[in-house]
Amino acid sequence: MNEPSKKIDVLIGPDVFADAGTAEALIARALDARGLGGGITEAPSETDEVIIVPGAGRPCDTTGYDSVVRVDLGQCPPDRSDGIRTHIRGRGLDGLRFAIDSVYFHRFHPGTIVEYGDHPDQQAELRTPEGDGPFPVAMLLHGGYWRSRWEFDLMDALAVDLTARGFATWNVEYRRPDAHGWEAMTADVAAALAAVEAVPVDLDLGRIVVMGHSAGGQLALHLAAQAVDSRVAPALAVSLAGVLDLKLGDERWLGEGAVSAAIGGSYTDMPTIYDESSPISRLPLGIPQVVACALSDDPNLLEISRAYCAAALTAADQVQVVEGVGGHFHVIDPDSPIWLDIVLAIEHLLS
Repeated sequence: MNEPSKKIDVLIGPDVFADAGTAEALIARALDARGLGGGITEAPSETDEVIIVPGAGRPCDTTGYDSVVRVDLGQCPPDRSDGIRTHIRGRGLDGLRFAIDSVYFHRFHPGTIVEYGDHPDQQAELRTPEGDGPFPVAMLLHGGYWRSRWEFDLMDALAVDLTARGFATWNVEYRRPDAHGWEAMTADVAAALAAVEAVPVDLDLGRIVVMGHSAGGQLALHLAAQAVDSRVAPALAVSLAGVLDLKLGDERWLGEGAVSAAIGGSYTDMPTIYDESSPISRLPLGIPQVVACALSDDPNLLEISRAYCAAALTAADQVQVVEGVGGHFHVIDPDSPIWLDIVLAIEHLLS
């Protein structure tokens, strides 16, 4: 069996960049961070998977490649054309870094895509450890303030790390409310949890940990509250810098009004949905929880995490608090010290 290539080719359409040197330097840093070579080329040598940045509104020619990661720097509808594995869009120039990471994880740490519904966003990527099960399950819910341009590739690094630690990882994509409404999103997350039971892998369904980052933290703890009496239910819920108080999050205008934009109105307009969806309003959850937030994150998220922990302990829930050096994304960075503390807390509470 041939070893995967350590070279990633990037094809760029005309007039994509305002300054090509900035993009070239970003690509070089992203490749170097993964121990890879390659970069922008007009004559690709790779055929298994390439990155194509055709430019806004232009078609993406996938002919001759086994798989393509399309990148559009601005906002646009998803391109679901044949041959495009994933479409990274609306993330600006940094989308190139995300694309390189996506190719890296797909090439060197591949998972299996499992559909749990008919819509393209109703899918999860399953990775399983080496050896025999039953394996504990880590269900991952990405953040991005519930907006469609952010997808489950955000959790790839965490999925690979947890799989190496002996977890079967279930990295979930779901329909976002900016395109499909709040109810569709919450229904998808519940359906994704239920679908774990049908996965053809020897899983320990009594040791499911559901964890979410940022907006995904809200989804994870809300799912735990909803699934208490379900056939498949989490044994542990983990918030990684989660938006655990939606009313306060909207009052503080987190993510430039992300909460009310996702739900469809303010707390005054829609108090029932806020209270039903907000983890702090659902206490006690009745299962152990880990609540983590880095000290240099948005101070509003740090305050929300601390207030949630105090309320959970008052409600007699078992809560492990994890704080440490870093910012918003360090809690999903396997190389950060705070992530190691989070893993220790998870392993302790699941043991």
